[in-house]
Amino acid sequence: MPKPSVTPLSVLDLSPVSAGQTPGEALRSTLGLAAAAEASGYSRYWLAEHHLNTGVAGSAPHVLAGLVASATKTIRVGTAATLLGNCRPLQIAESIGTLAAVFPDRLDLGFGRSGPPKSSSDPAPGVVPPVASAEATDRVVDGLLIPAARPIFGAVLPRKFRLQSELLGRFPGDTDNFENDIQDIIGFFSGEYRTQHGEEVTATPALGESPQFWIHGSTAGPSARLAGKLGLPFGANYHVAPAGVLDSIAEYRTHFEPSVTLQAPHVIVSADVLVAADERQAQRLARGFGQWVHGIRSGQGAIPYPSPEDALERSLDAEALALVKDRLDTRFVGDPHQVREHLLTLQRVTGAQELLITTIAHDPADRVNSYQLLAEAWGL
Repeated sequence: MPKPSVTPLSVLDLSPVSAGQTPGEALRSTLGLAAAAEASGYSRYWLAEHHLNTGVAGSAPHVLAGLVASATKTIRVGTAATLLGNCRPLQIAESIGTLAAVFPDRLDLGFGRSGPPKSSSDPAPGVVPPVASAEATDRVVDGLLIPAARPIFGAVLPRKFRLQSELLGRFPGDTDNFENDIQDIIGFFSGEYRTQHGEEVTATPALGESPQFWIHGSTAGPSARLAGKLGLPFGANYHVAPAGVLDSIAEYRTHFEPSVTLQAPHVIVSADVLVAADERQAQRLARGFGQWVHGIRSGQGAIPYPSPEDALERSLDAEALALVKDRLDTRFVGDPHQVREHLLTLQRVTGAQELLITTIAHDPADRVNSYQLLAEAWGL
């Protein structure tokens, strides 16, 4: 992966559902945004996997990736991330293999950890665990805000996780097979997969065109270490859990071992962004983000994204604001120059080879405009 003169920007799309919008309209907005992102020079268009959220239509990223690939011509398309354990490795290999066979050299498959908590007090895999210290403070590293690690989910989250796990056939106490699942999926594509009895298996159509494999993580934990061990590129989440971004990248680089596909560590870092023609307009369009994030962190799930006017009437109290403060403080909102400077700082401090931009607004047209303004300011 040679480094271009301009750090590549890519898109992470959750297919948010706005208040008054249907899921179908949200998904069609995703297809329109993908075409606009391709025309603006973005490198990748990645889709997230979220379940049981009224405000998110991105629940089936493998299906949606096929639709996005059909609606575009050159931009790379993939997942960030496919949550292992929700589907069997063979199913994932066959689904992505189907797309890779039809759209060769355009598919990315990002792996993420997710699963049921072992008990009602345990955090879900892949999220920053609560820190009980009241002395935790934010810090600024070379101009980049790194919030203190604090509890990022409300007490009701485990109940939602249990419901989701039951519907997906996953239960507390299930073995975490993250590494084995990744090795199996890669094995299906390489033709090297063998059963525990040594039997050879051909997973058609996975045996052919392979996607580019990524591992995504939010902490200096198993995902970062495994990405390094396998010599895979790593996706670090500044937008989901900004407190852990530098530690997760450091852990990845410490454990990196060169592979056939990657000779040196390669990192993409995500960021919440909203750009408008001027700062005042950007701040107006940014309303509603706190309420939307609070829905996720309180355990009820993402709500349909409110309009700027409705958001003013649904202001958060002090307790609710505290739960989402790190996300609000690390969202880059402003005019194109302001946001460009924030992203340059993020890239410099993290040493990222690529940046992954996620933008949510009530009006899909404002999302498209935000990405286009940023592309122009960035020099894509």
